[in-house]
Amino acid sequence: MPKTGKSVKRTDLDDDDATESARDLLSNEDSGDDSFKKVALIVEGGVTAGGKDVEEAGSDEEEEEEERPAWNSKLQYILAQVGFSVGLGNVWRFPYLCQKNGGGAYLVPYFILLVLIGIPLFFLELAVGQRIRRGSIGVWNYISPRLGGIGFASCVVCFFVALYYNVIIGWSLFYFSQSFQEPLPWHECPLIKNKTSTYVVPECEKSSATTYYWYRQALDISDSISESGGLNWKMTLCLLAAWTMVCLAMIKGIQSSGKLSVPYVVLICFLVRALILKGSVDGIKHMFTPKLEIMLDPKVWREAATQVFFALGYNKRDNNCHFDAVLVSFINFFTSVLATLVVFAVLGFKANIMNAKCVVMNTNLIVSLVGSGRIHQSLIPHHVNISAPGTVSAEDYDQMISVIRSVQEDDFSKLGLEPCSIERELDKTVQGTGLAFIAFTEAMTHFPASPFWSVMFFLMLVNLGLGSMFGTIEGILTPLIDTFKVRKELLTVGCCVLAFSIGLLFVQRSGNYFVAMFDDYSATLPLLIVVILENVAVAWVYGVDKFFEDLRDMLGFTPYRFYYYMWKFITPVLLLLLLGSSFIQLIMTPPTYSAWIQELAAEQKQMFPVWGIVVCISLVVMAILPVPVVFVLRFCNIIEDGPGGMSAVSYKKGRMIAETRRADDADDTSLIHGKSPSQEPSPMPAIHRKLSAPQANGTTKAPAAEVDATPNGHYGIEYLMKEMPDMPESDL
Repeated sequence: MPKTGKSVKRTDLDDDDATESARDLLSNEDSGDDSFKKVALIVEGGVTAGGKDVEEAGSDEEEEEEERPAWNSKLQYILAQVGFSVGLGNVWRFPYLCQKNGGGAYLVPYFILLVLIGIPLFFLELAVGQRIRRGSIGVWNYISPRLGGIGFASCVVCFFVALYYNVIIGWSLFYFSQSFQEPLPWHECPLIKNKTSTYVVPECEKSSATTYYWYRQALDISDSISESGGLNWKMTLCLLAAWTMVCLAMIKGIQSSGKLSVPYVVLICFLVRALILKGSVDGIKHMFTPKLEIMLDPKVWREAATQVFFALGYNKRDNNCHFDAVLVSFINFFTSVLATLVVFAVLGFKANIMNAKCVVMNTNLIVSLVGSGRIHQSLIPHHVNISAPGTVSAEDYDQMISVIRSVQEDDFSKLGLEPCSIERELDKTVQGTGLAFIAFTEAMTHFPASPFWSVMFFLMLVNLGLGSMFGTIEGILTPLIDTFKVRKELLTVGCCVLAFSIGLLFVQRSGNYFVAMFDDYSATLPLLIVVILENVAVAWVYGVDKFFEDLRDMLGFTPYRFYYYMWKFITPVLLLLLLGSSFIQLIMTPPTYSAWIQELAAEQKQMFPVWGIVVCISLVVMAILPVPVVFVLRFCNIIEDGPGGMSAVSYKKGRMIAETRRADDADDTSLIHGKSPSQEPSPMPAIHRKLSAPQANGTTKAPAAEVDATPNGHYGIEYLMKEMPDMPESDL
């Protein structure tokens, strides 16, 4: 650690208090151990205890610090936050919800909820994490021990999300591995050859080459969630590869996520290429054509709210987390809109292709109906040549249908003719996973150098997915390491092995249905409940006024009054309304899923079996269960709030390292003076231990008040011993 720090002058602290604190710290000294290193405690000018220096100013040997993962630079921190908040959901979930809920009409409620819920709560979580500087468990234990279950619930939700999120990364890895071929394997339908003839696989002929490849070649999906079908070995290997990548990157360190920024270059290239395709403008128009009547549906607002992601970040204590929250939120929105533009341009192109197929198929049907005499030849416009169905345009077909319907109105439904329009194709709901793995692959087959575009796209998906996975896993590991003091490497490997074992559920033939179940029920409702509790804990338990004082002290300015009213009144009310509407819909509408029927080569809505509904409810209950459990245990004093409780922060034996305030900060001695959280905002004592040497007269002379400067510019504290039991922060 470089010795470049300036001396710190401390005043106004009673010497007796400092002496007593030092005695507490040194109470575990083993006087017979020559390797024990005595230290001096420098707190506000009070110096106590003697010992021999074990680290000279020019020493080249430095101890490795066990600090909370930090960021090397501001840019890396911003990239990591963007990488966590922007992920696969921006590519397939946001466009799917946008299409499902009225195109442009969905963007309006999403933007409103982003301003009223997303930015205020993202700012709140960043500020709480930056101020208290603990994991999600320690943060809520500090605010109110009875609400400590919020942190455990957050870990459970993160774990559920990680389980199926990495499956999607595994799918992307599979497609990526299959992209180094010319032509691409989903370019056309496979053929079946027998002794007499060659024909197209019926399931592929009824759907499309990309749809067939997704459901049959990639997933080999079963007809229902009740039919397991055994493991899909190809996806099992891809899932193993995905978890191995995550495990190794997490062991390497949190800085890895900062290097995985959103590949905007790929999205922009796709947008430029997609806009050149025929019919892409139709998709863009559909995206921005509002269906205002849909905005009155509360489901639209609830689904818009679930798209807002929340994260807990750590950074310097004086970092401007308000700027971070606003910047990352709008980057998230911009990325979602950019990806949605790409998707709708591709969907417009795909809709034109499907519409042309519809026109050809129905024109052939008209030819057969004319031949059988069910439709008179005079009903066909003279300029339309039905003998060459490929030359019939969509406008010509619409004209024929209009004439036939007006003349044979009673018998029209029996003719079997279907309307063909681009809007009809665009209105067909595309499932979340299917949007990326069917629509985009359809477009790639029409790109020049299609393998190159396929490699770039699925590499982008893997990149986005891993960036978010790192943040999700860090949200699980960091609070557990803080609370239970286990080695990060062992916990990381154990967590990834457990997650892979549970993830085998998603790589069986019916696994896609479980992915949809977890996406719908394991994250959305529990996340909504957790966010409400976080909002209430800070705004009403800790106190908005107190929190504003903390923010002014931490940021150097008072946040806008807008956040005061958001945190205290508007945001919790909106969240409660969204939660209430979610439960009402869950009761009124039984859970369903989309099943792929091989015989029909189409999706059908099916009811979950009874055990499936039980699993859906269990996922919600399991995620929220830690909140009431911890509350009851605390309320009944089964778990103490004192030094032995989970709310105490202990340090690894032989070493105590933390980051403290700079000399010009105001509330450095909050814990030294014994103030409670309700009296003082910061939980971190601002103390510095410096090695001292005994003098000839037996007294201890304080060394020059040099403070080791940490890499991020904060003063550090360090306590070195050979062996020392974990010491809770409350003993200090």
